[in-house]
Amino acid sequence: MWLADQWNDYEVIDCSKGEKLERWGDYLLVRPDPQVIWDTPKKEKGWRKMNGHYHRSSKGGGEWEFFQLPKEWTIQYSLPINKKLTFHLKPFSFKHTGLFPEQAANWNWFSQLIADAVSKGRQVKVLNLFAYTGGATLAAAAAGASVTHVDASKGMVTWAKENAISSGLKDAPIRWLVDDCVKFVEREIRRGNHYDAIIMDPPSYGRGPKGEIWKIEESVYPLIQLCSQILTDNPLFFLINSYTTGLQPAVLSYMISTVLGTANGTVTASEIGLPVSSNGLVLPCGASGRYEATGI
Repeated sequence: MWLADQWNDYEVIDCSKGEKLERWGDYLLVRPDPQVIWDTPKKEKGWRKMNGHYHRSSKGGGEWEFFQLPKEWTIQYSLPINKKLTFHLKPFSFKHTGLFPEQAANWNWFSQLIADAVSKGRQVKVLNLFAYTGGATLAAAAAGASVTHVDASKGMVTWAKENAISSGLKDAPIRWLVDDCVKFVEREIRRGNHYDAIIMDPPSYGRGPKGEIWKIEESVYPLIQLCSQILTDNPLFFLINSYTTGLQPAVLSYMISTVLGTANGTVTASEIGLPVSSNGLVLPCGASGRYEATGI
């Protein structure tokens, strides 16, 4: 398992009975998590002194209950390449805060790859699809890559820009696009554009800006095939994340291997997780599949 265990401003303190107790900077949140099927004693005092609690509704969705929580605050993350990222957080619908901290395990990996390639004189172009509030975009840009950031939500792209400014990356070579990811890749194929690395973090289900339907089980493999057509002849890396239970690490590895092959690189896949500080155990948070070039 790949662990996001280098955070200072974030931690999973405890988890029990369908919920996790987290520290986001100076504030404690309790949010639902479908992986937490165990019922252990809630001994940590944070369970009784949280600043925000997302209550799941039996009819679907839910709502926040707040206790002295600001509308917005920031936390930071230090990459292994001696760069610091700053993220704006704010609770919004369907339990999210604007950041998936487990992805730091991937930021560490590819930021080092990019920094090493740039130090050898390579110009690295990265495409980030389903880019959300820009965690991966910022990590790639901080490492020296030029990044194309694509997300179907205008609000998420605006949020990502705010994170970039706070991270000292206002003038970094980042292209911000509100677009349907599949249609954007199809246009890039027609335009003959290519990228050294591609990151994708597709949702299980979603809609594009014009109502396009996305179902990951039906759509992700064709998208990987499309993306293979816009990779350079010597790609640096390829990363796909999944929070869908049915897409196990072996499935991600199989899809990447059959499309990209393994002749000039290696394919690995694993669960990603967050350490639980109260007991030393690990909370699973989905899976990632990686292609990494060799000899570059």
